[in-house]
Amino acid sequence: MALPCQILEMSEFTSFGLSLKLAFLTALGLLPLALFLGRFLAFSQKNWRGFCEAGLMLPLVLPPTVMGYYLLLGLGQNSWLGGIYAAISGKTLVFSFEGILLASWLFNLPFAVQPIQRAFAAIPHEIREAAACCGLSNWQAFWRVEWPLAWPGILSSLLLCFAHTLGEFGVVLMVGGNIPGETQTLSLLIYDKVQALDFQGARGLSLGLLVFSFLSLAAMSRLEKRKPVQRTLSWAAQGVEDV
Repeated sequence: MALPCQILEMSEFTSFGLSLKLAFLTALGLLPLALFLGRFLAFSQKNWRGFCEAGLMLPLVLPPTVMGYYLLLGLGQNSWLGGIYAAISGKTLVFSFEGILLASWLFNLPFAVQPIQRAFAAIPHEIREAAACCGLSNWQAFWRVEWPLAWPGILSSLLLCFAHTLGEFGVVLMVGGNIPGETQTLSLLIYDKVQALDFQGARGLSLGLLVFSFLSLAAMSRLEKRKPVQRTLSWAAQGVEDV
């Protein structure tokens, strides 16, 4: 009786570690692209910005099975990307950790961009005009003025991506399968426990994900209410004076 319990505990530990790794790499890997897209969508006045936003939001409305199906086609060995990866590594991109990481980047892109877009859009236009009048380049204005003001949204983006990836099920299952030690994340392990009628084990893991998700959303809400306008203006003025 002791050996199966030890195996089960190791399985939970491995899946939890894999989920943490996937969530961390997803949030960190999406940050540069989310910063670029979020800032562009917040400040751009292009007529086709609405089409960019619509395309970006597609993962929010598409069923995970549909998203997973097209990712299977796009990452399979017969695709150009899957073929290049197979030629270089000798492995297939689907049913691998690298495959679910790439799928997670695509699926979580709107979750990464939206908080950052809101954070940049909340920066008063007068602050950006003042930075330009002081001779700051776009990069200097971003680093010295916009970044210090938008950091709560940036941190919210990281938290949201991390929490959503930790509980992702459909796309990971479609692209990575359910391979223990390779693509079996915590949510897939919960599914296996339910299938095996181990409701006690599934209950404990599900409760852990529920509590973590709630705390992440509560932290996001607190971050978004952290800065009043007066403090925002003082931080921006300080950033301009330091030039």
